[in-house]
Amino acid sequence: MDIVLGLQWGDEGKGKFIDLISENYDIAARFNGGANAGHSIKRNDRRITLKMIPSGIFMEGVQNIIGTGTVLDPVSFKKEILNLQVFDEAIQPAKNLIISKKAHFVLPTHKLLDVYMEENPAYTTIGTTKNGIAQAYSNKILRQNVRIGDMYFPDFKERVEHILVRDYQFLADGGMKLPDFEALCEEFFDAVEFLKQFNCTETELFLNKALMEGKTILAEGSQAAMLDIDHGTYPYVTSSSTTASGACSGLGVSPKKIGEIFGIAKAYCTRVGNGEFPTELFDELGDELRIKGNEFGSNTGRPRRIGWLDLPALRYAVMINGVTQLVLTKADVLSGLKSVAVCTHYELEGGAIETAAAVLPENAQPVLKWLDGWNADFSSIKESSELPKELTDFLSFLETELGVPVGYLSIGPGREEILKMK
Repeated sequence: MDIVLGLQWGDEGKGKFIDLISENYDIAARFNGGANAGHSIKRNDRRITLKMIPSGIFMEGVQNIIGTGTVLDPVSFKKEILNLQVFDEAIQPAKNLIISKKAHFVLPTHKLLDVYMEENPAYTTIGTTKNGIAQAYSNKILRQNVRIGDMYFPDFKERVEHILVRDYQFLADGGMKLPDFEALCEEFFDAVEFLKQFNCTETELFLNKALMEGKTILAEGSQAAMLDIDHGTYPYVTSSSTTASGACSGLGVSPKKIGEIFGIAKAYCTRVGNGEFPTELFDELGDELRIKGNEFGSNTGRPRRIGWLDLPALRYAVMINGVTQLVLTKADVLSGLKSVAVCTHYELEGGAIETAAAVLPENAQPVLKWLDGWNADFSSIKESSELPKELTDFLSFLETELGVPVGYLSIGPGREEILKMK
């Protein structure tokens, strides 16, 4: 089993890369997160954003899995499936999409609780997508939630309504204006009925049997390493495990089965929501890169914060994930700059920090190294040998600093605009 994951704060271009290489695998499996993810894919000059569905859905013959480590909102899932079928009528997701019975539901009140806590000064505000993800995961840990397999039991509706009534009472007591309860329930249970047309099973058994038969699996992570609930910039993180180890727990596959670990990073950094971002740009250049790179959330449309590449954070992400190949994206966005900067380390009074373990001391100062910029018409480049020398020097610098080869380089938004380097 190979793994693809982001190494920064998300939005690195995982969906496009997975869409490119998934044709080489028998199975594409999503191992974490929920509808808070947004993998944007461009096909035939049209763009679509996948939230829950694995990016291998477009490949004929590839079986797609929504794994146990995910949380699924049936209402959002139904909309995504219908949107996908409008986008490409040839796709038949009911035939090549399998959902884990052990994945947890995102309930309607989970979204309301997200909004309530984000807007209530009594709680820490981190800038979530308000999709109810944290609420679903927290109730999972509290053992107060329902799982996908529960929808087949006769008391499922009663169990869900019990939770919803409890949440409604809590929110009403907190002064929140609430939508109509009956309408909320009807939409949810209608979406659950829609969900039942899909194959829901013990996906860990399916995946391990496939491995024993010699089939190949590509594990797909959402968000990115620096948003990991344990190893990220807490509390400004997501609610699931986004690292390579999370692929094992989220899919029920042994670490012994792991092969390549593709780590995706931009040639600069972006971040959505709150949290530390020491290399952030607040000037006109940051605004220019945001527009040029279309740096707006695939899921929410929120403008992303822009900054120079952070090597201490990237070293950390490479280390904890055991990355075997780096996939660098958005090199084309930096084209035309006379010089580009990279943060090589952070300075403190007591020394330097070269590998940033997620959260930096407040007095840590980023030290930037300036490298020659590049200028190229990337639309005409088809081979890595055609890249400008300044860019190949930049890539060699990253390989030396990170100790990982750059296996792929993205030079444009299309799935075909990725060069294989090694």
